[in-house]
Amino acid sequence: MNTLINNLAKLSAVTLFVFTLAACGDSDAEDAGEAIDEVVTDAGNAVEDACEDVKETANAEDKDC
Repeated sequence: MNTLINNLAKLSAVTLFVFTLAACGDSDAEDAGEAIDEVVTDAGNAVEDACEDVKETANAEDKDC
């Protein structure tokens, strides 16, 4: 559970950083969109990893998330 909370905290920090760069930088919207897409993908992977860890710890039969 702590892993999930840590991953969500990291995601929040990265998201804030990306939005700050997008707002203050002179990069175009495509770069900002790609950065946000990467953050969302990383978040999805982190949630899936946390789910798999919980199922592995609980010795669940179905380990897919």
